[in-house]
Amino acid sequence: MNQQVSLIKEKYESLVPVFNARMRRLWAATETRALGRGGITQVARATGMARATVRAGLRELRAGPDSEASTPSGRVRRPGGGRKRLTARDPQLTAALQRLLEPVTRGDPMSPLLWTCRSAARLAQELRQAGRPVSKRTVNRLLQELGFSLQANRKTLEGQQHPDRDGQFRHLARRVLAFQRLRQPVISVDCMQKKLLGRYRNVGREWRPRGCPAPMKVQACMDQSLGKSIPYGVCDVGANLGWVSVGADHHTTEFAVETLRRWWRQMGQATYPLARRLLVTADGGGSNSSRSRLRKLELQGLADELQLVISVCHLPPGTSKWNQIEHRMFSHITQHRRGRPLVSREVVVQLIGATTTAQGLRMASALDEHKYPLGRRVAEAEMEALKVKRDKFHGEWNYHLSPRQ
Repeated sequence: MNQQVSLIKEKYESLVPVFNARMRRLWAATETRALGRGGITQVARATGMARATVRAGLRELRAGPDSEASTPSGRVRRPGGGRKRLTARDPQLTAALQRLLEPVTRGDPMSPLLWTCRSAARLAQELRQAGRPVSKRTVNRLLQELGFSLQANRKTLEGQQHPDRDGQFRHLARRVLAFQRLRQPVISVDCMQKKLLGRYRNVGREWRPRGCPAPMKVQACMDQSLGKSIPYGVCDVGANLGWVSVGADHHTTEFAVETLRRWWRQMGQATYPLARRLLVTADGGGSNSSRSRLRKLELQGLADELQLVISVCHLPPGTSKWNQIEHRMFSHITQHRRGRPLVSREVVVQLIGATTTAQGLRMASALDEHKYPLGRRVAEAEMEALKVKRDKFHGEWNYHLSPRQ
C-alpha cells in the first residue's frame, strides 16, 4: 500500500501545477476507481485532499459531464478559495495538540513513527475545553501529519540472551541429523496450554446456522466437577506423527515421562522396531526443566524399561517457542478445535485425535486418569545410581541416560 501511495503522490505533484480544482477532483476520483476498495483512503493520503472531496469527484464521474452534479464549464473555484483549514485560522492548534501528547507519547524519540495512548476523541474534547473547536477527524489528520499512527503491541523484547544460544541450536541440529541418518527416533515434547472444561468460550469460529451461535457461560470460573484438561504432546519429527496424553490431575514430570512411555508403546515401537537410541528435544522449564532431578530419575527408569539410550537436548533459555512441536503439531490442534466448547476430557481427546494436515500429520490421543501428586523429592542415593553421561558442550542441557543392567 505504501508503494501505491508514493506512486499516486508522485503523479499528483507532477500534474497539480496544470490542474484547477475541478480537474484535481476528477483526477483523484479516476485514480480511486482504478484502485478499487480502499482507494479513497489511499488517494486522500497521497494528495492531501479531504475524503469528502474525493467522494464528490466520484459523484461527478458517475453523473456525467452534462448533469447538475457536475460543475458547469467555466465555473471553477479561484486559487485560495473555500473554507480555510483550522491550522490556518489557528496557527497554534498543532502546538496545543503536541503539548497534550508530550506526557503520554511512546516510542523511540529518534524514530519517525510515534504512538499515543490517548484516543482522538479524548484529545479533541480536551482541545475544545481549551477553547479550540476541533473535531475528532481533524485530530486524526493532525496526528498523522505529526508522525503518529495507530499501533498494537508487538513482542520484540526477549530479555538477556545466553551467549551460547546459537551454539546450542547448532549442536541440537547436528544431533537431530545424526539420529535421522541412523534411522533412530527423534521427538519433540511439550505441554499445551491448559483449558477449563465446560461450556466456556473457545476462540475461533465454525460454521453454524445463521443467527444460532452456541450458548456459552459468561463467567470463566473452573467447574470443580469437570476441572481442566492438561494435554502433553509428543511429536515424532521424522515420521510426522503425534501423540497427546490428556491428564486429569497435575502437570508433573512423572506425567510427562508417562506420556513418553505411552507414545512408545502405542506408536514409537511399531514405527522404529530396530531402535536402540531415542533423542528427546524439549524446552528447559516446567516438567521439562533441565535442572529437575526428578526428570532425570524418571527418564532413567524409562531407559531401563525400554532398553534404549535416551539422549536429551534442551533448548536454550527463553526459546521455548522455537520448539518444533509448537509449530508442527500444537498450532494445528488449536486450529482444528477452534470455536468448539471443551465440555469434557473425552471431547478434548476426540478433537486432538481427529487433527490432520495436508502435509500428512496423523494424531492419536488418550486420556490419562492416573494421579500425579506434587512435591516428590529425590534422594542423593537415587541420583548417584543414575547412569548419566553429560556432553562436553553444556552438559546441563545435553546428556544421555543409558539403561542399567
